[in-house]
Amino acid sequence: MIKVVNKNKRAFGTQEWASKTANFINGCGHDCKYCYAKSIAVRFKRKTPDSWRTEEVNHIKLKAHFRKNPGYIMFPSSHDISPENLNYSLQFMDHLLVSGNRILVVTKPHLSVIEAIVNRFNAKKDSILFRFTIGSSNSETLKFWEPNAPSFEERLESLRFAYYEGFKTSISCEPALDTNTAELVEILLPFVTDAIWIGLPNRLKVSLKLNGADDPETLERAGDLIKEQSEDWVMELYDKYRDNPKIKWKEGIKKIVGIERPTMSGLDI
Repeated sequence: MIKVVNKNKRAFGTQEWASKTANFINGCGHDCKYCYAKSIAVRFKRKTPDSWRTEEVNHIKLKAHFRKNPGYIMFPSSHDISPENLNYSLQFMDHLLVSGNRILVVTKPHLSVIEAIVNRFNAKKDSILFRFTIGSSNSETLKFWEPNAPSFEERLESLRFAYYEGFKTSISCEPALDTNTAELVEILLPFVTDAIWIGLPNRLKVSLKLNGADDPETLERAGDLIKEQSEDWVMELYDKYRDNPKIKWKEGIKKIVGIERPTMSGLDI
């Protein structure tokens, strides 16, 4: 389903990818420092900065059945799929697929998780598009910002596995966590069938403060990252890939380079 956004607004965030999202967990064990979902949960007192990493399964949502949606349903959008919640996640995906839905699976991939999804839903691979979040090719950088998520090497192996098993693959490089994005793109492109989305950290320092990640070292690295990802850097990256149909740009970069954001959600363009 493609939804028209308020005429005074433009599609942003998950609206650029899908018109519908689905989740069944409150919290996320990956506990990424910049996490927007965490900041919203903390702001509205559904979680605290410390309790966010404790995942709470909503068993009512887990048992829910879904109507068929014309577009992709993004799963998950406010938590992740991990070895600890894998069995529940497979059950949830079953409920989405049995109604004929297509799923945009967005995750910082654990190899064991991707192997399980591929093996379970091999016959329905045409209904699944993987979108792996990889913001850097440096595992130390990933570890700093995403302390409990997989290394770059494991994410790359997961991408390669899904690709060679014949699944549709894409990448979310949002947020880009350093300025080595062009090098990252060149590593990933051979294993991407759909697109690589590149985006900047959004409201980074605000999220860090809400998430309890506003220690001096993190704030210093956040400041350095914001400074390094200047408009000149963005324009250089855009000029390098502007004619590559497999490179797409999230709303923050669209604004800088002068691309009009769509007024309809779920277009994935």
